[in-house]
Amino acid sequence: MTRGFSRVGRATLILALFFTIDKALAFVRQVLIAREFGLSADIDAFNAANNLPDLLFALISGGALAMAFIPVLSEVLTREDRAAMWRLFSRVANLTFTVTAALAVLIALFAGPLVRWELGIAPGFSPEMQALTVRLLRLNLIGTLIFSLSGLVSAGLYANQHFWLPALAPVMYNLGQIFGIAVLAPGEGLRLGPVALPGLGLGVYGLLYGVILGALLHLGVQVPGLLRYGFRWWPELTWRAPRVRQVLRLMGPRVATMFFIQLVFLARDNLASRLGTGAVTALAYGWFIMQVPETLLGTTMGLALLPTLSELSARQDWTGYASTLNRGLRAVIALTVPAAVVLGVSLPGLLGVLGLNFADTRLVVATTRAYLAGMTGHALLELAARGFYARQDARTPLLAAGLNTAAYLTLAVLFGRSLGAVGIGLANALAFTSEAALLLGLTARRDPRVLHLGGTWWRTLLAAGLGGGAAWAVLRLEGTGLLAGLLAAALGGLLALPWMWPDLRSLFTRPQRA
Repeated sequence: MTRGFSRVGRATLILALFFTIDKALAFVRQVLIAREFGLSADIDAFNAANNLPDLLFALISGGALAMAFIPVLSEVLTREDRAAMWRLFSRVANLTFTVTAALAVLIALFAGPLVRWELGIAPGFSPEMQALTVRLLRLNLIGTLIFSLSGLVSAGLYANQHFWLPALAPVMYNLGQIFGIAVLAPGEGLRLGPVALPGLGLGVYGLLYGVILGALLHLGVQVPGLLRYGFRWWPELTWRAPRVRQVLRLMGPRVATMFFIQLVFLARDNLASRLGTGAVTALAYGWFIMQVPETLLGTTMGLALLPTLSELSARQDWTGYASTLNRGLRAVIALTVPAAVVLGVSLPGLLGVLGLNFADTRLVVATTRAYLAGMTGHALLELAARGFYARQDARTPLLAAGLNTAAYLTLAVLFGRSLGAVGIGLANALAFTSEAALLLGLTARRDPRVLHLGGTWWRTLLAAGLGGGAAWAVLRLEGTGLLAGLLAAALGGLLALPWMWPDLRSLFTRPQRA
């Protein structure tokens, strides 16, 4: 018997709601970019220029520090008080911003060689494209500095079990980027009914200014959350305090883990830059499209589970820990497998909205399907890795990430030669699914209850078969237009939903208390 929403269930609903809005806006952003730039050299340069700033953010204040930071902040809040937590937050934030700024200056100074180097960002680009990539890269670092603080603010609010402002922040980031593509970039602004927006004609630079504006909005919208929880800033710059060292000890392996993950993206664009104009952007679109459902289903649950798993680990409640992680895994499997199948079948109709020509659309459909083959693996990895970080074990995910990167690089080179951009996407799917399987296997060795899936597998396969079959039938009958694609996805999802529900219900409800 169950009664009421669980804390994880409430957090998941909040995050899912805002992430849905975020991804809807992100899709609008991508449609506007595609219609303005297509698969052109300018947008290839823009996508390639994102890599090093994304790497810096991921290593310092994004995935690396946040993943190490939340468990320690949760422990301090549980065992001490909120003032002690905010003092630790201030010390780590001060240190993070200083290090990020120093590294950003170095990257800006050596941007040219980093782009042109044979093992660098885009050795296959023409000299003109490389010069544009260098200029865009330097501008992008401004947004990275802002994110170095904003990412930590999100971690601090998550540690306080506050989810809605950090979930709103990506929405604001997308609004900033949409302003860039709708107003700053085009020579002729968009028309919204009788209203004509101005167009400043800044081209691809307008996209970068939109990124910087979005970063400012991402930080600013979270400030009220800091005030609500009594935030106080301490002007201290030290790495010697015991709790700071605890964060850094966890962060060290996580930094290496994130480096391996980001190396995948650097290698992707390095290889794709040699495949001709449009390959870099086709892979970027395929990754983005796969990430929409993966973020809603995998990242959302991972973020919702981490504070609770960290708290259960701090209390050494291993029964509750195993039960919570198991319910998350079952829900992820039940949702992602049918979603990948239905979306993969519906793509030829849905991607008409991008306004690309026939050949470019076919390339994006093929690369997206390659990524979708690994969507469940990516989503399971979100939970499996966080399960280890909740126990303050950062070494095991590091080992798995190193093996994953080696596998990806090998497969991407082999598959890329024979299958082009599609092979690079397929290499990603195989490598990340293998990493998730490895971490889940190691988790099950510690506590087999985590992987007791019951009837989840057969329900999931039935949902995927019914949903995918319905989507295929719609496209066969109605053609591959946008309306047919939407109808195929909607009907496929509706037929799959009843078979997903038992696993979703187990996540969102809590045991009845005596």
